[in-house]
Amino acid sequence: MTEFWNYYLGALRKYAVFTGRASRAEFWGFVLIYVLICIAALLVDRLFGMSGGGSGLFLSIAEIGQLLPLTAVSVRRLHDTDRTGWWQLLMLSGIGLVLLIFFYSERGALAPNRFGLPPAGAPSIL
Repeated sequence: MTEFWNYYLGALRKYAVFTGRASRAEFWGFVLIYVLICIAALLVDRLFGMSGGGSGLFLSIAEIGQLLPLTAVSVRRLHDTDRTGWWQLLMLSGIGLVLLIFFYSERGALAPNRFGLPPAGAPSIL
């Protein structure tokens, strides 16, 4: 679990870095901790009766606070698969989310691509 936490903290440190590449482990580690934090915030909202049929105060703060780092790590993950960050606009459609999950799950390019060198710790063909 500490490895996932390290990926999460690493993505938070690069919260506004939209260049470079992110490995699958970095992306999914961030997403795991993000989801756990949102679940904890939802439980706190429910405990204090603040959810009221929608997002409560704590969940809203958790989601807004993590929106930029989530967007940045998602863009870097798409860069690792040699796609631009603009592919995230597919999330606006229902089918696009399924396609994005496929893209996020794909193995990254092993060689340097137009977005930079492979992420540290990723296997290399060089």
